[in-house]
Amino acid sequence: MKIYTKTGDKGTTSLIYGQRVAKNDLRVEAYGTCDETNSMIGLALSYLTKENFQGKEIIEKAYHKIQTNLFHVGAELATPKGKEVKWSLALVDIEELEKQIDEWDSSLPALTNFILPGGHPAGAAFHVARTIARRAERCAVGLGEDVNPLVLAYLNRLSDLLFVTARFVNHQLGASEQTLHS
Repeated sequence: MKIYTKTGDKGTTSLIYGQRVAKNDLRVEAYGTCDETNSMIGLALSYLTKENFQGKEIIEKAYHKIQTNLFHVGAELATPKGKEVKWSLALVDIEELEKQIDEWDSSLPALTNFILPGGHPAGAAFHVARTIARRAERCAVGLGEDVNPLVLAYLNRLSDLLFVTARFVNHQLGASEQTLHS
């Protein structure tokens, strides 16, 4: 199979089941933004090494499942209304995010003010991934009733986990959190 097909040369792409839509269709924007989130997570993980982060394997394991689930979110968003979704989310996927949030957040200092994104490059990249996940959520909301509510909940909880992960990584690596000055 070749990487290029030339079928998108005129500004359209295929949804699952073959329906052609414009590449700027909100559905394409939504699953494309999930892809951006996934790529930024990959970049964030690449900044963690066994030498600088002892919990690398734990984070990689958690995010392997999350990155896989982001493909499932994309599949849901790329499936036209009324068609069967080949890969879908379940409530347990959201519960797993919540469990991870609670576990990592419990090891962090309590928030007393807004924090500025930054810190170690890995932490900063997780902050960027969070903002991209929020954009994916906004795009999915724009699709209205055509979206599985679990997709919206998953993206919302994922952005929460990405925030906690950024803080967790920064804390573990000794990078200080800069707070907002009033």
